[in-house]
Amino acid sequence: MQVIILSYTPEPEKQVAIAANLCYSSSDIEQVEKKFYDKEEQKRLISILLLHNHLSPFEHVSFTFGIQNVSRSLTHQLVRHRIASYSQQSQRYVTIKKEIPFIIPPSIENSNYKDEFVNYINQGKDLYEKMIKDGIPKEDARYLLTNATCSNIIVTMNARSLLNFFELRCCKHAQWEIRKLAFIMLSKVKKIAPLLFDKAGPSCKRGFCRENDDSCDWFSKFRGDISSP
Repeated sequence: MQVIILSYTPEPEKQVAIAANLCYSSSDIEQVEKKFYDKEEQKRLISILLLHNHLSPFEHVSFTFGIQNVSRSLTHQLVRHRIASYSQQSQRYVTIKKEIPFIIPPSIENSNYKDEFVNYINQGKDLYEKMIKDGIPKEDARYLLTNATCSNIIVTMNARSLLNFFELRCCKHAQWEIRKLAFIMLSKVKKIAPLLFDKAGPSCKRGFCRENDDSCDWFSKFRGDISSP
């Protein structure tokens, strides 16, 4: 899995602070903008927004990620987050070569089924290539490809959508691969906009469990370290 930030809104914290203050200011936009050159003022206002869950100003800031070598299983989950834009490598137009990697879940990697799993994937790829050589359209031959097949995708989300994404996908109940992706994305945006994502992460970081899991000990162990799942 590889994740890079391709682009993001310049001065994201300033943009959020300006948008929020404008709602309650009689000043013109130029005057509001000058007010928020001060980092402490940005911090004060963003803290208030997060405290009161007033997140619409966060929608004025966006991040675009390039995500490579993740499974189709992951991307099927990722695109469920609707307030976002996606551009994904097409299996209809792109021929999937045999050397393109595939994901082996840890539970299978460390089991007696690994060899059978790998052989099954490779047999499907062999038949896929044979069909294409015999003139079967790629869009039909791709039905043989499994959810383990790696794909590349570009994702753009605004900061509010990212907060929701992190709350759901950093949770220990999330599927392992997308959870890993969420933590990587979170670690990257925190370096750019630490004020906006100071409280980001699973809901237990804010004192409640979305899953109502009384047996979950994640909250008791959670120390705000979002460097890894």
